[in-house]
Amino acid sequence: MNDAVYSTQDFPSTPFLAVDAAIMDRNLETMAARAAASSLSLRPHAKTHKSPQIARRQLELGAVGLTVATLGEAEVFAEAGCTDLFLAYPLWVTDARAARIRALAERSTLRLGVDSADGAEQLGRAVRGSHVQVMIEVDSGHHRSGAQPDDVALVATAAQAAGLEVAGVFTFPGHGYGPGRRAAAAADEAAALATAARAARSAGAAAVVISGGSTPTAADADASVLTEIRPGVYVFNDAQQAELGTCGWDDVALFAVATVVSSSGRTVILDAGSKVLGADQPAWATGGGRILGHPEARITALSEHHATVVFPAEGALPARGDILRVAPNHVCATVNLADELVLVRGGAMEDVWPVAARGRNN
Repeated sequence: MNDAVYSTQDFPSTPFLAVDAAIMDRNLETMAARAAASSLSLRPHAKTHKSPQIARRQLELGAVGLTVATLGEAEVFAEAGCTDLFLAYPLWVTDARAARIRALAERSTLRLGVDSADGAEQLGRAVRGSHVQVMIEVDSGHHRSGAQPDDVALVATAAQAAGLEVAGVFTFPGHGYGPGRRAAAAADEAAALATAARAARSAGAAAVVISGGSTPTAADADASVLTEIRPGVYVFNDAQQAELGTCGWDDVALFAVATVVSSSGRTVILDAGSKVLGADQPAWATGGGRILGHPEARITALSEHHATVVFPAEGALPARGDILRVAPNHVCATVNLADELVLVRGGAMEDVWPVAARGRNN
C-alpha cells in the first residue's frame, strides 16, 4: 500500500493507529478455520483488540466465547452483548469485586480463574449464591501464576467445598514467546494440562474444558489433550509475531501511522513514540518495532513522542513530511494506549472504532 494515502484529509493527523480490514478479516478466518480443523473450541483473548466490533466478528466465525483479562473488560463486552466470558486470571476478590462479579454472573455465563485452595475458598465465600464456574490455572513453564499440575486436586477439592463448579483447567504457555520456543512450549502445555485434568477429575470435578493456546503456540496445540485455545494477538499480529515466524509481515493488520518530522544523515525521527507504540521490547527483538515496507530500517530508540529510525547506508531515504507505517512490537499494549482504531479498506478510511475497553485494567 502507498503510505502517502494516509496524508490525505480523509485521515486523522498522525500519529494514529490504523487497521487493514482485509488483513484482519483474513487473520480472523484463518484462526477460526485452524481451530475447527483441529476440533478445538476457539475462545479468543479480547484484551488484544478491546473492541466489541471485532469480538462480534470472532463470534460470528464460530468462537464459543471470549477470554478477558479483567473485570472491567468483562463488563464492557457483556454490555455489548458478548455474554460467554472467561476471566483467565486468578483474582483475589474484595467486597467491591464480589459485587461486580455477582452482577456479571446475572447477565452472562462467567468463568473465573483460580490457582490456589485459599483463593478458591475466598472466591466461593464472596460469590455464594451466584452461578460462577472456575477454571484452575496451572503453570506449564511460564512461571507466572498457576498451580503445579500435581497440586490441582487440592485446588479442585477446595473449590468444590466452597460451592464452586470446576469447569476445567487452563494454562498460558507464555514461554513460547521466544525464538525457537513455540513447539517446546506447546508440548509443555499439553503435558501440564493432561496431568492437571487427571488430578481435577480424581477430586471429583468434571473438568471438561482443557484450555491453552497462545498465538505463537496455537499451530502446535495438541488436540489430543486440549479442548480449547485462547489466542489473542492473531487478530492483528505485530512485529514480535513476525520476528518469531508466527506470521508473515503481510499478516500484520495494525500499525501506527507516523510522519517523518526530522532527519540527519541516515537517521529519521517519527512523531510516534512509546506513548503510541508502547514500550515493550524483548531482548531478542530487532528494535522498538518495525517499519513496514522498509525491512532493513531499525527503530533504535523510543522516547515518549518520537521514534528514532536508522536506515541502511544504501537505498531510498524518507524525506521530512513523508508518512510511514510502524508495526509495534506488542500490539496489545499499543491498542491500550489508543482511543480509537481507524479501519482502512482498499486505501480508504472505512470506519473509526472506539477502543471500548481501553484502560479497564481492574
